[in-house]
Amino acid sequence: MRPTALDFGPVIWHIARHFGFCYGVENAIEIAFRAIEENPGKRIYLLSQMIHNPDVNRDLESHGVQFLQDTHGQQLIPFDVLTAEDIVVIPAFGAPLNLIQLLEEKGIETATYNTTCPFVERVWKKSEQIGGQQHTIIIHGKYNHEETRSTFSRSAVHSQAVVVVRDMEEAQRLAAYVLGEKGQAAFEAEFAGKYTPGFSVAQHFEKLGVINQTTMLATETAAIAEFFKQVMIQKYGEANSKAHYADTRDTLCYATNENQDATLGLLDIAADLAIVVGGYNSSNTSHLVELCEQKFPTYFISSASEIQSKTLIQHFDYPGKTLKQTTPFLPEKDKLNIIITSGASCPDSLLEEVIHKINGFYEDVSSQEAVLEALSI
Repeated sequence: MRPTALDFGPVIWHIARHFGFCYGVENAIEIAFRAIEENPGKRIYLLSQMIHNPDVNRDLESHGVQFLQDTHGQQLIPFDVLTAEDIVVIPAFGAPLNLIQLLEEKGIETATYNTTCPFVERVWKKSEQIGGQQHTIIIHGKYNHEETRSTFSRSAVHSQAVVVVRDMEEAQRLAAYVLGEKGQAAFEAEFAGKYTPGFSVAQHFEKLGVINQTTMLATETAAIAEFFKQVMIQKYGEANSKAHYADTRDTLCYATNENQDATLGLLDIAADLAIVVGGYNSSNTSHLVELCEQKFPTYFISSASEIQSKTLIQHFDYPGKTLKQTTPFLPEKDKLNIIITSGASCPDSLLEEVIHKINGFYEDVSSQEAVLEALSI
């Protein structure tokens, strides 16, 4: 996907063709603010973060919304304080079934302000389908992510066995159990906390299907699915593999795919650096960072405020989960080429702020109006 180039003179910005809010995020934010408008005077809670973007979540908090849990499922406000008069908004990631049941037992209606992304729900339907066919479900996801916890809880209802793998390395380790090369005790130690109770390596690896956390790297999900398909061919032979492996390619989110494909299109640019904007706990944004890091010095920031000067930037090291400072930041050149993109939970305005801030470090910068007018000619 060919990116858009905005030439401001000293700086040329190369913007991904697809970036920022997806339908699921826009829909979730719209529903959350509708809950605020329709329930004046009532206590309004979010089960956890609406989306992984601090600006959006702060905006909701400024309107009186309170968070019951943090992004890791740790309690911030006890459920004991909830009453049937309270409003609880279900986030875009969905919610585990046990929490939905807990809220409904308190008389809280959970459907009206349920903002679960339709593409997440599509994954749940696929898990129901293949689980009903007695397939063990492998979830490609981050086990502690809200979406994966929600998908795990639903998959466990429909399948006798569910296990989560984080990446291809874990998938390859799991294959040793699928092929009978390692036993139950080793499985329980190696995948502790990532499988359903009663999981038996002797019984539950006869039929497999792979689904995913929708914000994972799409190419990695596809590679893991193909890997397990080949494992089952190795185990049962190609002629019999269809009876033992479910094709689940259609669980990938179109918006995640488009953002990732558009970012791949940026890798052909001869740029000096890349900036990726989004929440530090945003899974889909972290994968855009991984893609950009293949070629460019890449800075993962949450907003323009992280750019402290022309020479100094504070940015997030996703693998190390730490903030770093880098200086010098911008190369000393007559004309800089900078790539910029953002995750699906990032408002477009944050990219505009980053562009304006860096442009402000230079003289003789063309106006936004002039640049856009030249672009349309």
